[in-house]
Amino acid sequence: MSDRPYVLLSCAMSADGYIDDATPERLRLSSAADFDRVDAVRAGCDAILVGAGTVRADDPKLLIRSETRRAERVARGLPPDLTKVTLTWSGDLDPGARFFTTGESPKLVYAPSPTTAELAPRLDGLAEVVDAGDPLSPEAVLADLAARGVRRLMVEGGGAVHTLFLTADLVDEIQLVVAPFFIGDPSAPRFVRSGVFPQSPGRPMRLAEVTRIGDLALLRYLIGDGRG
Repeated sequence: MSDRPYVLLSCAMSADGYIDDATPERLRLSSAADFDRVDAVRAGCDAILVGAGTVRADDPKLLIRSETRRAERVARGLPPDLTKVTLTWSGDLDPGARFFTTGESPKLVYAPSPTTAELAPRLDGLAEVVDAGDPLSPEAVLADLAARGVRRLMVEGGGAVHTLFLTADLVDEIQLVVAPFFIGDPSAPRFVRSGVFPQSPGRPMRLAEVTRIGDLALLRYLIGDGRG
């Protein structure tokens, strides 16, 4: 078993790098065909991770939609859905969120040491709350997931989580879908936030694949040794 899972970061963004606009309604950046592609990628992973901000803003189920893919996973001896994972610094999570109330697979919440004591009783019976250090360490999160048998982790954001894993040099692959329009609003959330990125001009990523999905472009980048 590796000391950490293979980490696949998945994101859809506008041509100028935004993952949403600044309006209350969620902006649709992708298409039905791309949603199906993402569903297939999910089906090939063991766990899926989003930040607590995404849980609050989008209330995602994080389930595999295709019954065929679910059945294929079961035939391979896997659970029909992925282990759900979220990171929270503040502990601000609603026990009624669909992250907790949908699907039969385990739900894991990683939080800093001071937050875990308060959060664990609130999520008792819904999720396991795991102490990820103080401050929260993405390395500790990945080590714990590896110990649970997670070999392939899909990270779906948002921007703070993307930035956390990229700046820590813990991403093996990025699947980035670019939508054919601009947002142009500096108050809108971006794909990544400011930080010191190892993926720099001196250490560029490798473009492994470019795929057209209607008017969308899928860019698949490998980072480091491209393991897994």
